[in-house]
Amino acid sequence: MLAVQNSAAGTTRVEPAGVPPQAPELPRVPDATKVAPRDARALSKLFLTRLAELEEGTAEYQYARNTLIEMNLSLVRFAASRFRGRGQDLGHSEDIIQVGTIGLIKAIDRFDLSREVEFSTFAVPYIVGEIKRFFRDSTWAVHVPRRVQELRVEVSRAGETLAADLGREPTAAELAAHLKIGEDEVVDAIAASNGYTAGSLDGTGDGSGAAGDSRAIADVMGDDDPAMELVENLNALAPLLHELDDRRRRIIEMRFVQEMTQAQIGAELGISQMHVSRLLSRTLDQLRKGMLEQ
Repeated sequence: MLAVQNSAAGTTRVEPAGVPPQAPELPRVPDATKVAPRDARALSKLFLTRLAELEEGTAEYQYARNTLIEMNLSLVRFAASRFRGRGQDLGHSEDIIQVGTIGLIKAIDRFDLSREVEFSTFAVPYIVGEIKRFFRDSTWAVHVPRRVQELRVEVSRAGETLAADLGREPTAAELAAHLKIGEDEVVDAIAASNGYTAGSLDGTGDGSGAAGDSRAIADVMGDDDPAMELVENLNALAPLLHELDDRRRRIIEMRFVQEMTQAQIGAELGISQMHVSRLLSRTLDQLRKGMLEQ
């Protein structure tokens, strides 16, 4: 059977019965990135409606989807601008725009026309979510587990609330009780705050000294003192030396304190150099094992 429809010009068009009229083609947008936000809202509704009818993978589907992305990049820039002041100019950062665009694409693919909600209202949370995820996973100076990153935010908010109630900064125990978590978790979250940003060792001091300090931080930082290891070893060695008999303790003193040769030690004690060597070797082995056990 054939269905006959009257056209606007008064002519007729014959269509096979049961086949819906072909949907009109989408308007061609030469540069979708230059569409004004007000016009983008109206066009987005049209393109989203048509996108839902098109078969995925077709040229028309790709055109509709790509145009929707380009028309709504202003939403990405708007969302990115909310994150200014976090170490870089996010409003003009290509990296952040790309991250936010991922959220925009997800919103386009998941938008449901039956919800009767503005696309911009639906899309912004997706865009903001992707940007927040980027901060959480990619911009820490030191790698911190995601759970600790999230807990850091909770502890910070709880700290502000408790500080207002108590009139002072809360303790870790008070924060733990408020959040119903372990005190160790609170300490980890507070420590994680130090991993968000890192200062350069080439940077200069803050000039808080009497005459200021223009030296690089690396030039004034403390370093390991080689003598500290010697002090620690001597402290560990002292009780082991007291366990030696008088002769072996005297041999150690003459060899390493007075710096006498084995021949001189033998002459002093009335024994052969070979005997001194054997006693010294056994004594050092005993002391070495004792140090390792500690």
